[in-house]
Amino acid sequence: MVWILALALLAPAGPASAQTRPPPPPAAKPADPAMDATRAAFEALPEPERKALQDALVWTGDFNGVVSGGFGRRTFEALQAFAARARLADPLTAEGRTALRAAGEAARKAARFRVQADPVSGAVVGVPEALLAKRTALPSGTRWQSADGKVTFETRAYPPEAETLEGLFERANAPLNGRKVTYRLQKPDFVVVTAETATGLSYTRYAAGPQGIRGFLIGYDRALAGEVGRLVIAMANAFEPFPAAAPVAATPAPSPAPAVAPARLVATGLAVAPGRVLAVVPEGCAGTLARDPSGLALVEVAGAKPAALALAESLADGPVVALAAGAEGVAAVPGTVMEGRVTAPLQPGSAGAPLFGAQGRLAGLVAAYPAAPRLVAGVAPPTSLPVVTAAAIAAFLAGKGIALSGAREAGPAGAAPAIVGLTCR
Repeated sequence: MVWILALALLAPAGPASAQTRPPPPPAAKPADPAMDATRAAFEALPEPERKALQDALVWTGDFNGVVSGGFGRRTFEALQAFAARARLADPLTAEGRTALRAAGEAARKAARFRVQADPVSGAVVGVPEALLAKRTALPSGTRWQSADGKVTFETRAYPPEAETLEGLFERANAPLNGRKVTYRLQKPDFVVVTAETATGLSYTRYAAGPQGIRGFLIGYDRALAGEVGRLVIAMANAFEPFPAAAPVAATPAPSPAPAVAPARLVATGLAVAPGRVLAVVPEGCAGTLARDPSGLALVEVAGAKPAALALAESLADGPVVALAAGAEGVAAVPGTVMEGRVTAPLQPGSAGAPLFGAQGRLAGLVAAYPAAPRLVAGVAPPTSLPVVTAAAIAAFLAGKGIALSGAREAGPAGAAPAIVGLTCR
């Protein structure tokens, strides 16, 4: 959730012996006629109407995702929850949509939620003024605060070259007494950090653009999470760091050449031999040399170079670090394994990401990643995912005549050069 994003650390679970068999392939998801029917009805609506319904569901407390107009299980479950509470047979009939919009609008008006341009930072923000009644101008932004001081929302802006995203990200992650960073994400044009203390929660986001860096911070008392949660979702959806402005040049830009859509990253691979990558990829992925029922595959990737890795003896509960390929390189993501599953804030393309335990040994791989993950403000929150154990990895590779050297406990740092992003063209 945007307002918490609490990172539950899970680790490999349960000892695995040499006789461990790979887990059976996941069963195919049964058809869901109710969801399919709702999808058809929802997607038949104009995009503005779809977004308005999702926004209303945020205000009714049923939806905690990005208002995009897209349909997924989160939207379906939110519609079902509202329909059950409002005693509607179908929330997408004209009557149902009217009731939903009315309920959302009533909650928005009760919060006195106003989307406005912040005169100091220049960003567009949504402020629940019924809660955040105190407003103070700051040197680089504006502070809104509740009367009791338990909720604070601040905007911040820095002119070009006055600050860097890297510097802000580093300071947001700085260790402080009693404060624990629960999630962090660094991209070329934005960063996100969430943290918690014994009594409070916070969410920080900065974005970079031609006008410099703009962002915001929301902090609030932990006891108010239930009440403030939907407000934080609405505020995150309303935030626009660099609102569109009228063009300054009269000369029209030349028409760009048709773009070729880049191949989508579908998995993370680990080089285990020259030109050979261990991965979890969809059937039919180009270059696949072998695969087993668990989803493990050996993929041919020219130029892939292995690292000297040691396998863990078992998959034990505890903290791990996952190495996942991404558009900006390899990301080291902390997580925890418990009862054979890892919980970590892994982003799309993390299927097959290797997991390293406290001793720096390869403890397993992420066995699968959702085809349509839930995203909050464009980011996947911590998610529980299945794991392929080190024993299953060793058995699979042995059958292909490959044995990891086991020479040293390379850990995430030593293994990073062996990580490969797979697009499966």
